[in-house]
Amino acid sequence: MDHLSVIKIGGNVVDNPSALDEFLNNFVSFKGPKILVHGGGVMASNVLKSMGIEPKMVDGRRITDEPTLKVAVAVYAGWLNKMIVASLQAKGCNAIGLSGADCNLIQAVIRPKEPVDFGYVGNVTAVNGAVLQSFLNQGLTPVLCAVSHDCMGNLLNTNADTIASCTAKAMANLFPTDLIFCFEKDGVLSDPDDNNSVISNIDKATYLQLKEAGIISKGMIPKIDNAFAAIEASVSKVIIKNALNLNKDIQTTIA
Repeated sequence: MDHLSVIKIGGNVVDNPSALDEFLNNFVSFKGPKILVHGGGVMASNVLKSMGIEPKMVDGRRITDEPTLKVAVAVYAGWLNKMIVASLQAKGCNAIGLSGADCNLIQAVIRPKEPVDFGYVGNVTAVNGAVLQSFLNQGLTPVLCAVSHDCMGNLLNTNADTIASCTAKAMANLFPTDLIFCFEKDGVLSDPDDNNSVISNIDKATYLQLKEAGIISKGMIPKIDNAFAAIEASVSKVIIKNALNLNKDIQTTIA
């Protein structure tokens, strides 16, 4: 098989119909076999608020009680996943939408309750790369949502960046794999207010310097930590870029 790309798209784009449509057009034309991983936290939060439930977050991570889990599964594995798959079918891409429970694809354990009890949130323990390979061999494009399972009948909310990273690691054991994080910025920026200040390449030493200087901070830290964890697990490279620039070379490459 050719070089595989695991591409993750965030909730801010998923929740914007015109941006999502443009991204999916670019995704369909993106060369080579690929797997799409999507979030959807913005839509899940909006649905919760419409039900009178205020979303609870700690360090950017969602506290998932039972009502929140039901909404998250309905949004991520239901409406969003199937809407994305239907859109890809309309664009000529034969996609298959999957949660982590389907085909025993993404196994997880519930996150420890200390120091923060996140509720029904899963830490990924295994991704079934052989199943994904079988779909790819049939010419199908897997579309994965941010839901895993614990092999005991329970669904778990799981961070989409983590699912993308763990999926890329599993596939890298089978053939060369890149991991691409797509969001609303053009890459990692040296000036958060200037989208033209993209840092083209970041290695481990550069990352530590940028973090020490406060240039890389907040939510970008776990994203880049995930990136280096993927590289250490034989993922070829990790790219961070604007979702609307998928087929352009404006990006940050981490290797």
